[in-house]
Amino acid sequence: MHFQRALCIAGSFLLKFVQKMTRRHWCAVPILFLSKALANVPRYKALGMEGLLALRDVIHCTMITHQILLRGAAQCYLLQAAMNLLDVEKVSLSDVSTFLMSLKQEESLGRGTSLWTELCDWLRVNENYFKKSPTCNSSGLHETSLNAYVKNLVQEYVKSPAWDARENCFMPDWFEAKLVAVMVLLAVDVDGMKTQYSEKRRTQNVLRIFLNPLLGALEKLSTNAYMSLLKADRCLQLLLKLLHTGVLKCSCPQDDEVFTVLQNFVMSTTESISEFILRRLTMNELNSVSDLDRCHLYLMVLTELINLHLKVGWTRSNPIWRVISPLKNASIRHLQEMNGGQEPTLGSQIQRVVSMAALATVCEATDQKPELQLDSLEAGPMEGFLSSLPLNQTLQKPHTEQQNSFFEESSSSQGWGKIVAQYIHDQWVCLSFLLKKYHTLIPTTENEIRELFLPAVQMPVRTLQSALEALTILPSDQVLPVFRCMKILVPKLLSSSESLCIESFDMAWKIISSLSNTQLIFWPNLKAFVQLVFDNKVLTIAAKMKGQAYLKIKEIMYKIIEMSAIKTGVFNTLISYCCQTWMVSASDVSQGSLSSAKNYTELVLEACIFGTVFRRDQRLIQDVQTFIENLGHDCAANVILENTKREDHYVRICAVKFLCVLDDSNMSHKLFMEDLAIKLLDKDELVSKSKIRYYVNSLQHRVKNRIWQTLLVLFTRFDQNFLNGIIDRIFQAGFVNNQASIKYFIEWIIILILHKFPQFLPKFWDCFSYGEENLKTSICTFLAVLSHLDVITQNTPEKKLILKQALIIVLQWCFSHNFSVRLYALVALKKIWNMCKTLHVEEFDALAPIIESSLHQVESMHGAGNAKKNWQRIQEHFFFATFHPLKDYCLETIFYILPRLSGLIEDEWITIGKFSRFTDIPLDAGFQWYLSQTQLSELKPGDWSQQDIDSNLIEAESQSEWNDVQKKIIPWKNNVPDLDLELMFQDRAAKLGKSISRLIVVASLIDKPTNLGGLCRTCEVFGASVLAVGNLQCVSDKQFQHLSVSAEQWLPLVEVKPPQLIDYLQQKKTEGYTIIGVEQTVKSLDLTQYCFPEKSLLLLGNEREGIPANLIQQLDVCVEIPQQGIIRSLNVHVSGALLIWEYTRQQLLRHGDTKS
Repeated sequence: MHFQRALCIAGSFLLKFVQKMTRRHWCAVPILFLSKALANVPRYKALGMEGLLALRDVIHCTMITHQILLRGAAQCYLLQAAMNLLDVEKVSLSDVSTFLMSLKQEESLGRGTSLWTELCDWLRVNENYFKKSPTCNSSGLHETSLNAYVKNLVQEYVKSPAWDARENCFMPDWFEAKLVAVMVLLAVDVDGMKTQYSEKRRTQNVLRIFLNPLLGALEKLSTNAYMSLLKADRCLQLLLKLLHTGVLKCSCPQDDEVFTVLQNFVMSTTESISEFILRRLTMNELNSVSDLDRCHLYLMVLTELINLHLKVGWTRSNPIWRVISPLKNASIRHLQEMNGGQEPTLGSQIQRVVSMAALATVCEATDQKPELQLDSLEAGPMEGFLSSLPLNQTLQKPHTEQQNSFFEESSSSQGWGKIVAQYIHDQWVCLSFLLKKYHTLIPTTENEIRELFLPAVQMPVRTLQSALEALTILPSDQVLPVFRCMKILVPKLLSSSESLCIESFDMAWKIISSLSNTQLIFWPNLKAFVQLVFDNKVLTIAAKMKGQAYLKIKEIMYKIIEMSAIKTGVFNTLISYCCQTWMVSASDVSQGSLSSAKNYTELVLEACIFGTVFRRDQRLIQDVQTFIENLGHDCAANVILENTKREDHYVRICAVKFLCVLDDSNMSHKLFMEDLAIKLLDKDELVSKSKIRYYVNSLQHRVKNRIWQTLLVLFTRFDQNFLNGIIDRIFQAGFVNNQASIKYFIEWIIILILHKFPQFLPKFWDCFSYGEENLKTSICTFLAVLSHLDVITQNTPEKKLILKQALIIVLQWCFSHNFSVRLYALVALKKIWNMCKTLHVEEFDALAPIIESSLHQVESMHGAGNAKKNWQRIQEHFFFATFHPLKDYCLETIFYILPRLSGLIEDEWITIGKFSRFTDIPLDAGFQWYLSQTQLSELKPGDWSQQDIDSNLIEAESQSEWNDVQKKIIPWKNNVPDLDLELMFQDRAAKLGKSISRLIVVASLIDKPTNLGGLCRTCEVFGASVLAVGNLQCVSDKQFQHLSVSAEQWLPLVEVKPPQLIDYLQQKKTEGYTIIGVEQTVKSLDLTQYCFPEKSLLLLGNEREGIPANLIQQLDVCVEIPQQGIIRSLNVHVSGALLIWEYTRQQLLRHGDTKS
């Protein structure tokens, strides 16, 4: 009894919880993890029909996020939650199928995924327990199984609707076709589960039982003149959805028995379907605006049929073959027909649009499938017609007698402009096919034309000018074919018509930069734009001319990189395309194979060091996406959604893999890599000069880290001659004040150079001869190199002289006054002395007592003081104990292991799996240095990090001093800010006759300079007494100054860092201030109802996260701004300005009343 009651309470709670999830707007991350939590609730019957509807509403909530992977994963979890928590006796199969339609198949519910299998198993187990549907089957009985339900579903779907009174009715909605297709395929797969060893014949029989009504209707399409138009459309819709949904979302779709049988069924109806489509498209039967949607359906079906027949083999007896040629000829005939000077009717104009769309489909199919080439390279009637077609010719609106019927159908059309845009789009699709087929006939100048038989091809300047005109006419989702035409024309015209080509680049970039970041429009357009501007031929010609086009390409390159900071993945598209076009196979070693790339090394350089420093919210999204990707096939969204590889890491991965493919025996490749190395060193020096000291994990740290990672990848390709020119710069980098991770990379590359070219050892010894001022922050770097002397001298036959020189140098530094330097010197001494003893070098016997005594003394230090601890730590440190410069030389160590062990932020760790998954640039099968073969990968970061030694730092007094050496120093520690500054500004303002209120505005949680600048201006205008910010350095920011317009000079600003806010607020409370938070909470007061005290302190929250919970506890009151719209919050500057004005308004009224 108690147990049942507990279950009832739990079910009620879960229902309320799910319903609450639908009552607010969620961002991607919380709704994902709430959905995951629901999916992990133990299975029991908690939700009925009301719960199923609530889950459907939550799925709709997931659609607001642009993060497709997160959205898909949330849908997967919500479906799992439904299967776990649904009481199947309270819902029918019809309810379940409707619920499944709320999921996006292209994001979550894909056939062949683990989720699909889980759903099939759930249906198999529960199919006899579902609530009976009120609908009846043909026998008058309620369906009691999944098979009966699906059979009845198909019969009802195909049945001619009684209300189809007129032929030219609107297109049916796709929802029902999608539902029936999903349920048919689920039922077939469930049946396959019941008979695990099912034969092909059984699958064929089950599918035929379900699809008999559909196949019967499709076979009669061309012969049954009385078939309802609506029925024909619905059948074709279902056919398309079956083909789209039936494809397995896994690696082996060819083994899918169900889809094979489905394809065979469809192919048996090809002749009837294709003849029906031919008749509908060519016999003037499509003559209304709503028929354009119908035309789109027919052409999609035709494309699917072509693809199906090409898979099984193409023959001239194929029914599709017999349709394409008449369709092409009829379309051309319709387009050539003139209206005899009369105004066009709606029917004739619609037929022109249909004919152009059909011709575009034929051209696209022919372009993608060479088997469909109907004519030889000699220009036929279609080519001649397309080439002479007036480009961008708009369709005149129908004359006034047809207006009424046109506007009656406006609900299904987007207006005549959209129809015209589609017509022009299809023109350019056809022209793209034509230019691609006859690209060899395009002249570089129009003076070369001898005989004009293909005007659009042989007059490229005019065609390119028309393309620019088309870009101004067409909407952004229709410009792709124009970009494709421009890609063919620009390389031909760049030499002779440079200004026109530059205008093309500018116009195309204007379109790209104005697009929003949408999956279906922005990314295909960006890809086409990159292929246009960065075509290998264009790059080569522009670099050879070194004119305005070359500069324009460079300008666009940097604009794309700049855009990547806002739209993640933009630079990925550019670098991936360029590297793929530059990449050459191992057999192609021609000297000019990188002729264009060598003029654009800046692009590869920027790719090697690319990566933004994410805000906390951006990093959260990246981390969650990585979490989902790591789930692999366990999350269906990973299988269905193509990995777009738009993460910032993939830019560097692409560049690095491209460099790995290059062959140093090829002179052009070698020169390219050497030029890149010099530019990398230049960049390193530039970053070093820009900031002498920089904080760990700052942008400067990350950029320098990436530079030396790339130099390590390139190192093996450098010969002695090239190193002669850069060795001094590499050694000089060792003297620079760097963070620990960068020091490790510099030390590593010096070790590798000295190992491969011992000739550079004299230059290395010279590094120890610099004055003490130059060495005090860098000697540890060179001593760390000496600790790997065994690797350096590995290939040197005569080691005695090297050992002697090393001992002399190291012994000097063992007596340094600096404790840290002594530690590094003693580590090197210990390793060098072990080498001497192994080699039995008698010449050093005189030094033996001194060395043995020194080492014995440090090894046998008494007590547990810091000196002994630090000696133990440095010996156990990975760089001295485990790391082997040769054996660990691999991509995994460079990009993952060493950054992880050196304490670099996790954003900079690139796992080797990402290198493997990035297949745009494949590496040869013989490529060996992916993975580390040593124990280094198993280590955890230690507590010793290489220090930048200051001359005043003689001895480490405590362990905490060592741990905090590289942490940011807070100058004013934990003191509450001095308030003298407020008094000084107030006195200054009083002298100017300015009125000062008792309002304090605290903006310490706000990050963006624009918001802070705007608030500063608002506070100054309305006479706030003080503005508190998190860092006073913000006032020097240009964006701050642009918004503040010098307000900071007239307003008291104090620095209150976020950790000090609690103390600051408490102090203000003691001074009589009321602490007011601008936040939406359960107990928030409406701004219009709140009366501000004279001594008010206004606390504003962070742009993204608002006011933290620990600070909300310090508030006296929360105030929120009443809202009427859908978006849940205002910009923080706007919110602050509204409250500041309301405070000022109330004070003005109050003082006005007092005066009166």
